[in-house]
Order: sequence, then C-alpha cells, then structure tokens
Amino acid sequence: MEKNNKDGSGRGGKIVGSFFLNLVLLVFSLSCIFPIVWMIYSSLKEKRAFNADIIGLPKAPSLINYQRILSNKDYHLSASMINSVRTTALSIAMIIIFSFVVGYILARIRFKLNRVLYIMFLMGMLIPIHSLLVPIYIVFQRCGISNRWYTLLLPYVSFGLPMGIFLVEGYVKTIPVSLEEAAAIDGSSFSNTLWRIILPICQPILVTVGIIQIFSCWNEFSFALVLIKDVALQTVPLALTQFKGQFASDYPKQMAAMLITMAPIIILYFVFSKQIIKGMVAGAVKG
Repeated sequence: MEKNNKDGSGRGGKIVGSFFLNLVLLVFSLSCIFPIVWMIYSSLKEKRAFNADIIGLPKAPSLINYQRILSNKDYHLSASMINSVRTTALSIAMIIIFSFVVGYILARIRFKLNRVLYIMFLMGMLIPIHSLLVPIYIVFQRCGISNRWYTLLLPYVSFGLPMGIFLVEGYVKTIPVSLEEAAAIDGSSFSNTLWRIILPICQPILVTVGIIQIFSCWNEFSFALVLIKDVALQTVPLALTQFKGQFASDYPKQMAAMLITMAPIIILYFVFSKQIIKGMVAGAVKG
C-alpha cells in the first residue's frame, strides 16, 4: 500500500511539473509570436486608427499602407531590396566558399601555424563590431572604396568568416579520413576529392552557415549607415529609417514596410529550417 501511494504521488508530481513546464513554454512561445502577429494586423490599420487603439484589432482592415509603399518611388524600397539581395548573395557566396576551403585545410592539413591561424579566426568572433566602425570608416575613406556598390562586401565577408570556419572545421573532423584515402588510392586528385566528395558531404553545415549569415547580412545596419551615403546604394535597414519622422512616425506604414522586407528571409528560413537544425547538431556526432 505504501509503495502504491508513493508511486501515485510520484506520478502526480510529474504530471503537475509537466503541466507547469508546458504552461511556461506556452507563455514564452506566445510572447515571441505576439509581436509578429501585432505587426501584421497593425499594418492593416490607418495611422489615426492605430494611434487611437494600439493593441486592438483593425475595425476596417485595409492594404492601403502596402499600396502606398510599393507605389511611392520616394521610399526607394524596391531599389534598396535589390541592393540588399545583391550584397547578401555575393557575401554569402564568398563566405561559404572561403569557409569551406579554410575550414577543410585547418581540419585536415597539419602545419606549424595551424592552431595559431585557427585561434586568430576564432578571435574574430570575440571582437565587437561597433568598436571597429571608426577605424574601418577611416580606412575606407582613405582608400576611396566607401560609398560603392561593393563597399559592404568587405566587412560582411570579414566578420562572417570566423563563425563559418568554426562550424566547417568542426564538421569536417566528423568525416572519416579513410574516405579521402580511398579516393586517393582510386586516383582522385586533391581538388577532385575536395569539390566532388567532401563538398557534397558538407552540404548541411554549409547551408547552416549560409542561412545564419543571410540573417546577419540582410539585417546589418551599422556598417551600411557609416559606409553608404548615396540613397541609390542604401540597403533595406537604411530604407526603413525613412518611415520615421523627427517628431512623429507612421507606425502602420513602417510595419508594412518591415513585413515586406522580412518576407523573403522568413520564407527562406522555413524552407531550410530542417537543414539548419541538421547542420548545427551534426558537429556533435563523431563519425
């Protein structure tokens, strides 16, 4: 009888604990989801209706904010999205290629400065980006490479490489060396083994690196603000500042613009979400 009572009380305690844990997770999830939902239905309001009731649902939903943004050429939102797509795509391509090559070399080839170079790359993850804004601005101004279409590629690739190399280096170590040895015995060259055998195997971690850096490059604001002055070259984060006035802001229109610029990244994340999770946990499993 005592044992049954203990088992019953133990199960009851687990059920109560599980209930409160799920309740806390539910509240946390809702707190993360609500801001996005609030942005969506607030973008369907007029400015006057939003100021009258910030939290309430729109009484007369309208897409007028989206129409005004897409039809008004003064906002330069379309051009800014093209600039962001170009800069992000080129940055991601270079980050993935350089991260793969350098990460593979640091993981497979042993030489005197191997660990030194690896630590130096990792130190790039510890340096606060904002502490380098002024030096980078001065260097770019003196070299005459600021305010160009390729200006943002240099800092984006430089600050994206440390994390990419770190992830690729750890992933390559999980690949059996015997696979490359077998390819060498069959007459495969180093470049053929690297690009035709190792590269497809590293696809999950490379997709993870790409998605993480896409978010970073697409949303980056500090370097774009300091290094880009021409309105025709501004990226999406800079374009969004046009919807904020000195004394008042049109928040519904600003939220509509934010949702337009967020849509491609959100869709991309949901498409590759499984690849991201697979790539992040792959390095923890030794092959």
